[in-house]
Amino acid sequence: MKSEVNKLNSSNNKLTAQQETELINTYTRNPVDESKIYVFTVTLCDNEVDRDFERFSKASLEALCELFKGKTGLFDHSMSSKDQNARIFHTYIETDKARKTSTGESYTCLKARAYMLRTEKNADLIAEIDGGIKKEVSVGCAARSCICSVCGKDMKKHQCEHIKGRAYGGKLCYGTLENISDAYEWSFVAVPAQRNAGVTKSFIKKEEESVKTVNEIIAGLGEEKGITGKEAQQIRDYVSELEKKAQDAEFYRKHLIKDIERYSLIVMPDVNAKHLSEGCEGMSLETLKDFRDGLCKQSMQKIPAKTQLRNTNTQNKKDYTQYKI
Repeated sequence: MKSEVNKLNSSNNKLTAQQETELINTYTRNPVDESKIYVFTVTLCDNEVDRDFERFSKASLEALCELFKGKTGLFDHSMSSKDQNARIFHTYIETDKARKTSTGESYTCLKARAYMLRTEKNADLIAEIDGGIKKEVSVGCAARSCICSVCGKDMKKHQCEHIKGRAYGGKLCYGTLENISDAYEWSFVAVPAQRNAGVTKSFIKKEEESVKTVNEIIAGLGEEKGITGKEAQQIRDYVSELEKKAQDAEFYRKHLIKDIERYSLIVMPDVNAKHLSEGCEGMSLETLKDFRDGLCKQSMQKIPAKTQLRNTNTQNKKDYTQYKI
């Protein structure tokens, strides 16, 4: 029986009702028959660029395909057991080669078959699913990397000068989510991040802690909290501008420290340049600039600048003093 279940888990989406019941019974304590369960299909996520200007790679979708088997369905990522309403028993990847994403790839999505028990409590939810009211979903997962589409750097580990959502040389900047480490749950939501499914993403830091992005926090603000969609977009634009200014300041800081290292080789040749640059990390931009200017002035005194094209040949100079009146 176990080998048959493994075979079903690795198969495509074409399962018979009996095969689906067999898979569902691997998650139940007591066997249930087909008449007592309600089964439906849900699109979890895809490889299209979403509203947060992020996308899953095909490799990430394949990793999530395995991780989402057996995961529970919630409402609005509440993480409360009282909001558990369904469970995934089968997942599969579906590719539409005739449909292209904005990045030029064939559209690929992760789909799942989920089940819930037919109870009096679930009757309204089942009716809302069949009626198309409860439709949009969002997934909670963890990605270790977010690769910049412009420079190829990992936006979570390295300094990247590009802002997601902006165009550089006609190329849109977005992050590709890679190195999926976990899948937590999936939820019915009103406004998902992904247009075709909906996804809420978090990243794993070195300490294995998940963190929310600013966009996720803003997305959580609604009119019930006094924030309209237009105001939320204004906040996003303001945050993006602050991020750009912070990156410009960091770029300027690096150049100041490089100048200090160069001038220190002239003024203080016995001082370890690496230790000096480490000491500069805690300085403000104003202090760094004053330090750089002071070292520059001292280095000019030690090695004064000379005119490179100055003519030092005096042998061929002619004397015209006899013509002076």
